Amino acid sequence: MSSQPTQTKQTQRPKLKRRKRRRVCNFCVDKMDVVDYKDINRIKRYVSERGKINPRRNSGVCAKHQRRLSEAIKRARFIGLIPHCSEL
Repeated sequence: MSSQPTQTKQTQRPKLKRRKRRRVCNFCVDKMDVVDYKDINRIKRYVSERGKINPRRNSGVCAKHQRRLSEAIKRARFIGLIPHCSEL
């Protein structure tokens, strides 16, 4: 048997609960009212590798801009600026 002392509950530190920092909408920060479908570099950040539109909880975009962003992505897909899905 080992002679090492075991930890008691009195010596353990209590766990701290951390709050997650709230994300800020990039479009609101830039004060953009219109999401341009021709701005491919900005739109590609919100599309996954598989070609899916990222949800609001992952992208950090507000509800108003998420609706406009999804509309812009769909327009860019229709024209052919962004592929509908990734090639497997």
